[in-house]
Amino acid sequence: MSVAFFDLDRTLISQNSALLWIQQQWKAGVLKRTSSIKTLGWFVRYNLGWGNSAAPLVQAMEGFAGVSHGEILEKTKKFYEEEVRRFYRPGALKELEEQQREGRECILLTSSTQYLGERVAADLGLDDCLANVLEVDAHGKLTGRIEGIVCYGHGKLLKAEAKLAQLNIALSECSFYTDSYADLPVMEAIGNPVAVNADLRLRRWAKKHGHPIVDWGR
Repeated sequence: MSVAFFDLDRTLISQNSALLWIQQQWKAGVLKRTSSIKTLGWFVRYNLGWGNSAAPLVQAMEGFAGVSHGEILEKTKKFYEEEVRRFYRPGALKELEEQQREGRECILLTSSTQYLGERVAADLGLDDCLANVLEVDAHGKLTGRIEGIVCYGHGKLLKAEAKLAQLNIALSECSFYTDSYADLPVMEAIGNPVAVNADLRLRRWAKKHGHPIVDWGR
């Protein structure tokens, strides 16, 4: 048995879910202008493959401090149905169906939160979701901190390795589909790295090393 790992933003979907979230919250008057601009700046760098640090992501998650677990569940459910679900790439759904038909474990590996990731995994019939788990205190409120490993960059690789250790499967037997150069630690370690609608730096890396470069459409 092998595992096919899938990134979410700009891989399974053609948009960045964090940007969609910011836009929705901005329109609703929830986000302040200053914090929105700072967060948007980091995601622009991330989309261009320039984001090499998880620090801005950790800082962005601090904005959830004080929000109740139940409230974020409901907000994410609404957000997914209204803003995310319509952006699945046709090629992504086709590839996922093929991997499932061939009996492979299909796992979401995303820098998004577990709230969105678990909803995506349930909707697509994925076997698991590896994402950023937001800490909840004894009163059911988010602390603004991420539990354990930050699922970004090298942290994504650590998350994948831990999961594969449970399944007794080697990285060399697995595949990973992503658009972003920020996921290079996983791409370099995995047996079958596939660049999907890749940013410029990842496209150059994949071409240099002879790895597949695919277009899954919009």
